[in-house]
Parts: sequence; C-alpha cells; structure tokens
Amino acid sequence: MSYDTQTPQAPQVAVRNGLGTAALVLGIIGTVSGLVPPLFWLAGILGLIALILGLVGRGRVKRHEANNKGVTTTGAILGLAALILSVIGAVITITAVSATVDEINKAVEDSASKDPSSTAKGDADKKDIAKGLAAGDMAAYDDLKVTVSEAKPYKPREDAPGHTKGNKAYQVTVVIENSGKEKFDATLATLNARAGKDGVTAEQIFDDNVGTGFTGTILPGKKSTVVFAFDAPKDAKTLSIEVSPGLDHEASQWELKVG
Repeated sequence: MSYDTQTPQAPQVAVRNGLGTAALVLGIIGTVSGLVPPLFWLAGILGLIALILGLVGRGRVKRHEANNKGVTTTGAILGLAALILSVIGAVITITAVSATVDEINKAVEDSASKDPSSTAKGDADKKDIAKGLAAGDMAAYDDLKVTVSEAKPYKPREDAPGHTKGNKAYQVTVVIENSGKEKFDATLATLNARAGKDGVTAEQIFDDNVGTGFTGTILPGKKSTVVFAFDAPKDAKTLSIEVSPGLDHEASQWELKVG
C-alpha cells in the first residue's frame, strides 16, 4: 500500500513596490523644483518625503517584500539631491531678496536727498539749517522755496526808524516762491537779523523804499520779492538773516558777509 505525499508550498508574499515608486516620483518632482531657486521650499518638502520613502522601500526589498531595489534607491538619491538643491535655492533666494531690498532702500534715500520736497512739511533741509545758508542759497520746503540775496550797502533816510547814527545799513532781497498746489499767505512771513560776532540785534529799517514786508497771498507757481534793510554796527563783518515763512514752517538762516 503506497501513499502519495506532497510537500506543502510556502505561502506567497504580496509584492509591495508602492513606496519605491512614490519615492521615485517625488524625488523627480523635488529635484526639478530644486532647479528653480524660488521653489526651494517645495523641493525641500518633496525631497525629504522621497528620501524617507526610499529608505523604507529599501527595507522592504531587504525583507523580500518588494523587488524594485533600483527604483527605491533612485528615489532615495533623488530625494537627497532635492534636499541639497533646496538649501542652495534658499541661500540664493534670500541673498537676492536682501540685495533687492538694499537697492530699494538706497534708491529711496537717494531720491529723498535729491528732492527737497520729500522732506516733512515745514522742514527745510536739516543740513543747510545746521550750517547756515550762504547768500543766494535756497531753503526748500515741501510747498515753498525761500532765497536771500547778498547784503548790499544801503543809505537810509536820516530820520528812518530803525537806523542809528554812526551805524551802517545793509539791504537784502528776499524771494518766496510758492511751489505747492495751494495759495500761500505771505503776510505770516517774518525776518530777524543779527550782526557781528556778538550777534547783536540788527534793527529793521523803515523808510520810503524798504520795510513794507510781505503782503497778500502768493498763488501756486508765483513769487513774491521784498527788499529789507537792517542796521548794523560799523565794525560788523557778518549779518545773520533768519526767515520764518509761516507758522507751519521752520525758520532758516543765512550768514551774509558785510563791511
């Protein structure tokens, strides 16, 4: 009596190649994204996922749960490459953005320094105010331009108010130009003067030719010109003229040579 004996077959294990395939696809997309610096963030995310999936997929290959060793290895390598490219892209992007911001800031600063009207309302150029303007220099505000001429000898009437016998008199021409878009009330403009190294008050002289001051309004694009005269000690070598265009404008000073 004979018996047929059969050797039991080992159960078949299902092949699980999905992780390796996913690693390859994500690795390719991540690497391509890494070639475009602004997409460094996408390359970094996809590269990290591809690397992890590739390493896990290789583990499955070693356990004979998958048979796509080449695909998983390639996916892991591409994932690593995408990570490296993402770092390079981040450096390039950050550097480019920083350089652009610096250029914009520099352009704004250059524009502000060249355009006097970009200063805050009522503020003339700070550097000029600190040093004192010279004859013929202009103090520029956002809506006005003020100019004071050189000081010239002036012969007042003998009984002219403000003039002291024995002193000298000097005249200056002041021009206010309305560079704004609205009319300007010139009656608010005031002048003060000091003479010599001691800075004594130089009295304003009033006679038939000088002393009237600014009157009325100045229309946009128009100018108003007034001649003023000041009394100064005969040994004075300088005459400081301070012009305040209005209540909303900071006063500017001119240092004039006399004598």
